[in-house]
Amino acid sequence: MKTTLGHIAAIQTGVFAKPVAEGEIVYLQARHFDENGELVGVLHPDLLAEEISEKHQLLAGDILFSAKGTKNFAAIFESHNPASVASTSFFVLRLQDGSVLPEYLVWFINHPNSQNLLKGEARGTSIPSISKSMLESLEISIPDLNTQKLILKIAKLRNREKKLKQQIETLREKQIQQQIINSIK
Repeated sequence: MKTTLGHIAAIQTGVFAKPVAEGEIVYLQARHFDENGELVGVLHPDLLAEEISEKHQLLAGDILFSAKGTKNFAAIFESHNPASVASTSFFVLRLQDGSVLPEYLVWFINHPNSQNLLKGEARGTSIPSISKSMLESLEISIPDLNTQKLILKIAKLRNREKKLKQQIETLREKQIQQQIINSIK
């Protein structure tokens, strides 16, 4: 089945807030994520709870989409993360029903084909930005839940394979360098 993102998810912007030294809620910003949309480091609560509306607090399964700058990615907010809100550099996507797995939608948005399409529509000269209307009109292919799970399993295995190959290459390089050093001693 094909549909648009606007038909399967409510999309809202992140909030503008001023962080404080010690707070109760984490203010998620693009700098908290690596180029693959993975959280980096430890999150420190830096917003006061009374200053944040409950409707802006992220729920498990919410999807963050980084819409500003050159690092556009989707990431899922997981239940083990501390209470958080998204900054204005993100759109928050909240799925409307159970026909789409949040993880599948993240995979779909992060797929190179989707990324190329979105980047091609980005506007702005100094800081490219993807609009809410562009995101809402993104066409999504939605297979059945079993197929979504299989796609995610394949993607996970492929990523694991890439990491193992990288580790092998790093170890091989160390081995060769050590052999060279040993040969000149």
